[in-house]
Amino acid sequence: MKWTKKSSRKISNELVKLYDTRVCANTVCSLLKKSGYSLQINHKKIEINRILTKEERYLRNQQFLKIEKLRKHFSKNKFIIISVDAKKKEYIGNFINKGVVWRNLEKEVYAYDYPSWASGTGTPFGVYDILHKYGFVNVGISYNTGEFAVQSIKKYYETFGYKSYQNNKKMLILADGGGSNGCRLKLWKYDLQHKICNEFGMEVTVAHYPTGTSKYNPIEHNLFCQISDNWAGIPLIDYQTMLKYISTTKTETGLYVNAILDKNIYERGIRITKKQMNELNIEFDTKIPKWNYTILPN
Repeated sequence: MKWTKKSSRKISNELVKLYDTRVCANTVCSLLKKSGYSLQINHKKIEINRILTKEERYLRNQQFLKIEKLRKHFSKNKFIIISVDAKKKEYIGNFINKGVVWRNLEKEVYAYDYPSWASGTGTPFGVYDILHKYGFVNVGISYNTGEFAVQSIKKYYETFGYKSYQNNKKMLILADGGGSNGCRLKLWKYDLQHKICNEFGMEVTVAHYPTGTSKYNPIEHNLFCQISDNWAGIPLIDYQTMLKYISTTKTETGLYVNAILDKNIYERGIRITKKQMNELNIEFDTKIPKWNYTILPN
């Protein structure tokens, strides 16, 4: 039985063959439970597939200390602190959405998740305001690019940040190390300069979490997991349904969320030249420049 899935029925059949003793599948389940066995699933807990070097461990630790120091400084002075990230792309249509919900009848959905059956796609880009426990989600209908990420931050500031921080012109952005807001993405830095810093006279400090540590980004457990719980078991049949379940997400600790639909088309493959990068008014951290930098308005 080594290479066979050990179901209770198969174990029952093997017992009959070995000992000529009839034991039903339910009895097998009872015996297994008494012996400390239970039905288990796989758990994603192994974070890395290689051993980190001493220098890498040191840099990762220093980065977390740096982020904590920045958060305390910005919080003390009532500056803007936001955590940003993009949630996974969702197909719009009568597709299965994992989770359970109270109903008097079961909800029938498509048997397969074929993209061709979808009426569109929705990519929620979230901005979580740490000081106000406020979530802003910009749902895009095209590609998750650096331009889309910066545009989402801009819309957050225009709709909420400007009124809440009128006299403060400093912003701390906590972001993952990759994706549309990655530390290596030139378009991300270029658009922050022109669409946030220059347009609003804002000084933007960005701190990226090291590779493989995105779960520590505050937006993950303060906003995204709450949205997932709110629409669990609900097919996202149209954009209105998606927006309603995002914007009605609340918690007892004070989280409230606003969501809008972004119908702009963001193109992939936009290249930023070396000359354009040299024109940026950007200061890199002396110790860990890869993950920390400040962009000043021109």
